[in-house]
Amino acid sequence: MKLIGSLTSPFVRKVRIVMAEKKLECQLVLEDVWANDEVQKFNPLGQVPCLVMEGQDSISGAVFDSRTIVEYLDTLSPVGKLIPGSGRERCEVRTWEALADGVLDAAVLVRMERVWVHRKDGERSQAWIDRQMGKVHAGLQAMEQGLGDKPWCSGSHFSLADIAVGCCLGWLSFRFPELDWRTPCPQLARHFEKLSGRPSFQDTVPQG
Repeated sequence: MKLIGSLTSPFVRKVRIVMAEKKLECQLVLEDVWANDEVQKFNPLGQVPCLVMEGQDSISGAVFDSRTIVEYLDTLSPVGKLIPGSGRERCEVRTWEALADGVLDAAVLVRMERVWVHRKDGERSQAWIDRQMGKVHAGLQAMEQGLGDKPWCSGSHFSLADIAVGCCLGWLSFRFPELDWRTPCPQLARHFEKLSGRPSFQDTVPQG
C-alpha cells in the first residue's frame, strides 16, 4: 500500500499514527495538493490522505477520507484494536473522532480564510473567522468535559478517540501557536502531553 499525504495534514497524521500503532507497513508519498492535481488520479476530490492499494493505479484501487481509511486499517491486523466492534463503545469512539475532526475542519477554514493567496485582504471575512473559531472553542470545551479525569477518552484503554484528539490538539499547536487552549482545558493539556510521549506521535510531529 501507499499513502498519499503531507507532513502537515492532521488527517494524514491520524492515518500514519494508526498504521504505526497497528504495525502496518506503508509507503508515504508526499503530495502538495495546492501545487498540483496529481492526487486526483486516485481521489477526485483532490484531498489527502488517500490510501492506494498495492498494485493499483486508478481511483477504483483507492480509499479516501481519513475516517474511512482508519476503519479499514483497523481490520487488517488484530494488533492494538483501536475501534470497538459494535455497540455503544464503538459509537463513543467514533463520536470522539467526529468531534476532533470537526474542530479541525473549522480551524482549517479559519486558516484558509486568513492565508489563501487567491483571496484579497478586503475579501476576508472576520465574521466568518469568528464563527468558525466559536466552533473550535466549543469543541475543545466539549473534549475537556468529556475527558475529565479519565486516563483515556473512551473506555479503559488507548483508542482511535485518543489518536483523533491528539492529532487535533497537535495541529492547533502547530498552526495556531497564539491560541492558548491549555489554560482553559488543563485535562486536555495533560492528555496531550501523555499522548505526545508515544513513539507513533513523536514520529509524526507536523512539519512544514
